[in-house]
Amino acid sequence: MPSIVLAGGGSAGHTSPLIATADALRRIDPTIEIIALGTERGLETRVIPEAGYRLELIPPVPLPRKPTPALFAVPGKMLSSVSAARKILDEAKADVLVGFGGYVSTPAYVAAWRRKTPIVVHEGNAVPGIANKFAARYCTEHVKTSFPGSDLPHAEYVGLPIRRAISTLDRAALRAEARRFFGLDPDAPTLFVTGGSQGAQRINESVSGAAADLQAAGIQVLHAIGPKNTLEVPPTGPLPYVVLNYVDRMDLAYAAADLVVCRSGANTVTEVSGVGLPAIYVPLPIGNGEQRLNAKPVVDVGGGVLIDNAELTVDWVRANVPQLLLDRARLTAMSTAATGVIRTDADDRLARIILDVVRSAS
Repeated sequence: MPSIVLAGGGSAGHTSPLIATADALRRIDPTIEIIALGTERGLETRVIPEAGYRLELIPPVPLPRKPTPALFAVPGKMLSSVSAARKILDEAKADVLVGFGGYVSTPAYVAAWRRKTPIVVHEGNAVPGIANKFAARYCTEHVKTSFPGSDLPHAEYVGLPIRRAISTLDRAALRAEARRFFGLDPDAPTLFVTGGSQGAQRINESVSGAAADLQAAGIQVLHAIGPKNTLEVPPTGPLPYVVLNYVDRMDLAYAAADLVVCRSGANTVTEVSGVGLPAIYVPLPIGNGEQRLNAKPVVDVGGGVLIDNAELTVDWVRANVPQLLLDRARLTAMSTAATGVIRTDADDRLARIILDVVRSAS
């Protein structure tokens, strides 16, 4: 019975592909022992146990991007975290470590390398993160990416693992059920708004500020604002403006929607384009520019529209969203263009690669 440790946490960008890969491994072989490795800081403390997987925590080791006093504390913290990860790998008798990036992955990579445990790296973004750059250069030749052309040694493009409920979604077949589930009108054009797992203030303010204009255009809204955010949208007409902190049934949210306004994290781009949902992508304005590059393949073929965070205003929403959402021919063309640009079978592909690494090592 193989024992597989999956390391990744912090945001949905790391936890969602981890869970999708774990599910694919279990479909292939229900006897596989799967342990997820995370830290107490991330979304993993909730979503991984909810998905039915064992979670073990190690101390987080944030790596400062610039020289600061915090940099001097990194070596001591890293040693402690590597030791904790090594103990978990030993107790699990791990046959392979699969890292998805984030704070948890660097100490896990070091612990596995010291233990001579095979390592598989999966990079979620078009621009690699620090942990995966380190592992790809020093720890392993098994490096898999979500987008073609990623700048990593040994990189092989396999795509981003996403949940089967999304990759097999028939939006049209589920539309009526989805709109009932969220309390939406069954027939009105529907805008879905999401800023990712933590929400996005600029998106929240810009779309909600145009609520009256959307209502006047006959558009209803399903708006996921983020678990720590608040938003009150006074009624401006008969159509619903549904505000939720978090959406657990993203398959139904996608099915309910005709258009989505969203960030362009790798998971979001893969899911949204995979189900053929036309999108207005608003890349996160911080980081290393990976969100703009994530959306580029879909935008380039006409499956989405990209607008800078600073340019997304109430006035922009008023002037552009109703016009696009009420243009059925353009939405259909965008949906067709988006579908198939990014592969949606990466969960099974990555799971089989992992098991091949285990067999080769044994």
